[in-house]
Amino acid sequence: MEPVLPITLALPERGSRQILRSMHQQMRTAIVDGRLSAGLRLPGSRTLAEQCGVSRNCAMAVYDLLLSEGLVAARAGGGTFVSDIYLADPPRAAADRTSLLLPRWRHAPTVLRPSAAAQFDYDFVVGLPDTTQFPFDTWRRLDARSLRQLERAPAEYAAPEGRAALRAAIAKHVSFARAVACSGTDVLVTSGAQQAFDLLARIFIEPGVTRVAIEDPGYPPLRWALESSGAVLVPVPVDAEGMVVDRIPADARLICVTPSHQFPMGPAMSLQRRMALLAFAREHGSLIIEDDYDGEFSHSSQPLDALKSLDRADSVFYVGTFSKSLFPGLRLGYVIAPAWARAALVGAKQRSDWHGAVAAQDTLAAFIDDGDLARHIRKMRQVYSQRKQILVQALQRHLPGKLSVIPSEGGLHIAALLGDEDQAMQVVAAAAEAGIRVEPLSQYALAAAPPNGLVFGLGLIPTHLIDQAVLRLTLSPPSGQ
Repeated sequence: MEPVLPITLALPERGSRQILRSMHQQMRTAIVDGRLSAGLRLPGSRTLAEQCGVSRNCAMAVYDLLLSEGLVAARAGGGTFVSDIYLADPPRAAADRTSLLLPRWRHAPTVLRPSAAAQFDYDFVVGLPDTTQFPFDTWRRLDARSLRQLERAPAEYAAPEGRAALRAAIAKHVSFARAVACSGTDVLVTSGAQQAFDLLARIFIEPGVTRVAIEDPGYPPLRWALESSGAVLVPVPVDAEGMVVDRIPADARLICVTPSHQFPMGPAMSLQRRMALLAFAREHGSLIIEDDYDGEFSHSSQPLDALKSLDRADSVFYVGTFSKSLFPGLRLGYVIAPAWARAALVGAKQRSDWHGAVAAQDTLAAFIDDGDLARHIRKMRQVYSQRKQILVQALQRHLPGKLSVIPSEGGLHIAALLGDEDQAMQVVAAAAEAGIRVEPLSQYALAAAPPNGLVFGLGLIPTHLIDQAVLRLTLSPPSGQ
């Protein structure tokens, strides 16, 4: 029998735009104080919606928020259950042992957890590519060949810097696609861009001392890697030309940028600003971490080359990943590093996890060498470019004067600023009730007054649904606000 919610939720009046927030807060409080006990099976989203008199999309959005906080857990085919959020000791009797943690781990960032699929009619989630058009048949064939080759080879650990064939393939690809002159010896293979950030932080950051300039708003996983290593973070604002170089402190040891497609605002760093950044690094002895976030998907006829291609002082560490061009589950990325830092990075990689999965590396090497990566990127560049064009036109047609789209020349998302009469968090909540997932710019910012805007991802929204999604999206503020 389908369970029912054993507590009564007091919800605001229909049309108040506060229903989603109220349901989430009340269920969260009930879980934390034990009224919804650990292990309790919660009603399905349809049953919850009927019991509370709300839309199913609203009920699913509530569960999604609780899931992201780790307060509930979804079991495949088995429903949604309340998580055990306490230690074995009763909360009041358990000793506070947080002092045993290193200072940088006492306020660790919230763990991002996968959200259940197909929760929204229209999904503008950021950072995920469209995998429905990926050539998985080709990948399976190459993967089977890699496994057959491994079957004939003796068992051994691989080199920490990565398989030679993959390093050579990455160098060839980056040299052609991003104008970065390099060879396989310059490449270190990592478990995604996240490990690349972690390794760089390990070898350059002295806890509590090293000052690191980061974009604000910026990419949270990069910030987490720096925080975990004890870096002193210095947020630097972003404008239409990218990071504002004039605002970087002179004592910044590291400077982290996304110059090809700034995350999350969108603009590419201008050539003048790039030259100013490189000059700053030379003058102050700083190092630059270039995160080429979705840089492959330029929609411009003359895209700017990578910042690394302009570096003449061996100060830029170029970080790339295949999570956007292929699929996130692959967990393969890379660092192209100056020769003087290569040994330290390889040593840090070996001490971290020794080396990545060999079969996946061999498969990816063949996928690149056979031209499949380049073909797939060309195809998806057209898909994302079309989606971006349709989305921008729909926003201008259906919401004139409500949103100001920030110009960008590529990538898997666009950002738009709201007017003073609308608040991003209220728009996001209203959109969720309407079956639309969209994200606020504020969740990527550190500033006390973050940009009031939205970010629209292009990966999971089918092209033919974009206009319908924008038509449904409401930007009217809640009544009484």
